[in-house]
Amino acid sequence: MKEKVRRLPDKPGVYLMKDRLGRILYVGKAKALKKRVSSYFTPSRAMTVHPKIRALIGLIHDFDTIEVKSEPEALLLEGKLIKQWKPRYNTDFIDDKRFLQVRVDLAEALPRFRLTRFRKEDRARYFGPFAHSGLLRKTLGQMRRQFGILLGDATPQKLSDGRWQLYDDVREELYGFQNILTAEEYRTRVDDACAFLEGKSREWLETLRTEMAEAAAKQNFEHAAELRDIVFALEKTLAKTRKFERDHPVIDADEDAIAELGRALGLTPAPRTMECFDISHISGTYCVASMVHFAEGRPDKNNYRRFQIKSFIGNDDFRAMEEVVGRRYRRLAEEGKPFPDLVVIDGGRGQIGAALKAFYALDLTPPALIGLAKKHETIIFPDEREPLNLPLNSPALQLLQRLRDEAHRFANTYNADLRSKKIRESVLDDFPGLGPVRRAALMERFGDIDRLRRATEEQLAEVEGFGEKLAAELHDFLHRDETPPPVQPQ
Repeated sequence: MKEKVRRLPDKPGVYLMKDRLGRILYVGKAKALKKRVSSYFTPSRAMTVHPKIRALIGLIHDFDTIEVKSEPEALLLEGKLIKQWKPRYNTDFIDDKRFLQVRVDLAEALPRFRLTRFRKEDRARYFGPFAHSGLLRKTLGQMRRQFGILLGDATPQKLSDGRWQLYDDVREELYGFQNILTAEEYRTRVDDACAFLEGKSREWLETLRTEMAEAAAKQNFEHAAELRDIVFALEKTLAKTRKFERDHPVIDADEDAIAELGRALGLTPAPRTMECFDISHISGTYCVASMVHFAEGRPDKNNYRRFQIKSFIGNDDFRAMEEVVGRRYRRLAEEGKPFPDLVVIDGGRGQIGAALKAFYALDLTPPALIGLAKKHETIIFPDEREPLNLPLNSPALQLLQRLRDEAHRFANTYNADLRSKKIRESVLDDFPGLGPVRRAALMERFGDIDRLRRATEEQLAEVEGFGEKLAAELHDFLHRDETPPPVQPQ
């Protein structure tokens, strides 16, 4: 391995540490591969590192590296590979963070909202983890006043008639909620608070993603990597929450939510079909858009659409919104298909203006159109009506939030897919003699870099512009970092 380390370049990249069986133990990124990887094999370092890292070093039998062009690419590729391979030591380091979570035990007669750092498989609901403990505690305090829920310090008393007294002091007057009630009446408050808290979890997740992208853009890669690990932990917990909800179904949207939304927006009839648009980019790069379609208050994934921005390069959410809205409804008009009952734009008045501009440029009559400004969940209208703020526990607002959050998730997924594809294809930049024409021919023939790696020399030679010699050189280049698995003793 020392000889292998000496041959490493002083270039950015990602390294994969393996054990004797070839299993990936750890994935890391490096500004300079040679310097970073060699540090693992410095005897003096083994005595000063964390015990887990010391254990990792003792298990390393081999390693692979992947060169990239820049530190941002290394950061993105590292995250992609960690998600793909789930190496033991990466997972341990993430789980060790032990951020605060909110636990709600629905088996209790009066479920309370408690803080914890450990998640158990106990059928309770968990929200988080949350990196900002101070903000979380403040949010729970606000939720107690807004929803009338109990926190971990509450000691409710059961009365002789079967009802419950939540407090024995003046908090009933402070919070403005009924103090004596049945368990069923209190459970309605819990459901509303859980829906709000889950939305808050996803809101903070998006905030962390934005901070991570900003840190990477400023070349603060260590902070970006820390934020990425927090994002991984939060995504992991939210995924478990969704699994719990599949085991215990809840009503996503019903007639009441749709009817309430119709009344709030002044729409007759109420909106049965809705489409929402979102723009996703990182500092103006990999700019894409998503459109999701809800029917009867539920996702209709067969009618989801995603867009690459074609009319310009750079960072302009308004132009991007105008382009994708125009492309969507020009096509529907040309095909004679109906428009949705309601179009929701993720953003404020500027984004709404861009969407309207697209309709007017095509001489199309727009359907009902609103914007949902994220900061205060404010509904923005395209006309002279004042902005509207629905209660946070309003089923109508929660329906709009689900629609907006799904558009955001779909756009971010597409953005990540494009970045990963670009990173993988960048390996071809280092192969001499591969100009844009031959590169395009390869991608047209094989589709992506993964299929290209699996191609034989004979299949490569069939591509226009390639002969046997060049095909053999490219095949060797694509497999240059591969080493045969170690031979195990009999």
